[in-house]
Amino acid sequence: MTKGNAFVIGATGQIGRAAVRALAEDGWDVTAASRGGGRDERWPQEVRATALDREDDAALAAALGEGCDVLVDMVAMEERHAAQLTGLADRIGSAVVISSGAVYEDDKGRSFDTQAEPDGFPRCPVPIPETQPTVAPGDATYGTRKVAVERRLLAAADRLPTTVLRAGAVHGPYCRTPRELHFVKRVLDGRPVRVLAHGGRSRFHPVHVSNLGELIRLAAARPGARVLNAGDPDVPTVAEISTAIDAVMGVRSELVLVDGSPPVGTVGETPWSGVHPVVYDMSAAERELGYRAVTGYADSLPATVEWLAEMLRRQDWREAFPKLSQRYAHDGDGPFDYAQEDAWLASR
Repeated sequence: MTKGNAFVIGATGQIGRAAVRALAEDGWDVTAASRGGGRDERWPQEVRATALDREDDAALAAALGEGCDVLVDMVAMEERHAAQLTGLADRIGSAVVISSGAVYEDDKGRSFDTQAEPDGFPRCPVPIPETQPTVAPGDATYGTRKVAVERRLLAAADRLPTTVLRAGAVHGPYCRTPRELHFVKRVLDGRPVRVLAHGGRSRFHPVHVSNLGELIRLAAARPGARVLNAGDPDVPTVAEISTAIDAVMGVRSELVLVDGSPPVGTVGETPWSGVHPVVYDMSAAERELGYRAVTGYADSLPATVEWLAEMLRRQDWREAFPKLSQRYAHDGDGPFDYAQEDAWLASR
């Protein structure tokens, strides 16, 4: 006897793979929907894979058929996606939708949207509770679009109870923009030094895909209208992340810690760098869902590093991670501008 029918949108993405597996192993009858209709080799055979373009309203309605007990949406990126779901509320028992910690702003209106401005990096409480103010909903940025999704869904709580999960810095295999690449590639390239701005003390709350899978599993079994942070049990500094990746790869790098912002260009900047810590309060998830993380950052690293190293053995990083490469299309080698780094090190 199953726990019910689960329909997962975005099933072959990084989070979707873990969510399908967690739900199937917990006894749900899972339909895994993705644009290509593919499968993950770790899924139980009972999982049904189906091709679906979620931009096509009619296709989504047809794929749902008579409905499901829980719908899990990894790729609700704008308000009309939320409207799709609420429009099908009579066929969906409850929903779990992935949002982002990028929605938060501080008491001066600073958010990730303003971080490039002078004194624009948000200074939120440590840790950040779900009651922290968010940016206004809109179409302008990733954060504003996610808030629009959240509010549309929560406004329909009486028809479609939805758990919104505000994810931290997602990590693990199959990421299209992996932060860990910053250090893994440097090891593979034989770089002996790690320059870290802000004294290497920056913290940006990570969440492993298996921990997101666990939160999704728990929320599916406990339907409700709620917003919860999604994070790992530990929040390492960027210096600790560098050292942990070195340990997995069997090397030991020299850390050059720079007080304050990057001294020139992007030297010392990392995907976790920030003037102030970004740490999410996980007590609500623990209290409401009984959440206990299934892994920590360091424990999960070997699989991530192995996957990244294999990807880089096959092809150049730009080809392996085109979405990440696009961010630096007009910025030379982007995060791997070793010439700039070496020039600064030589000038010290």
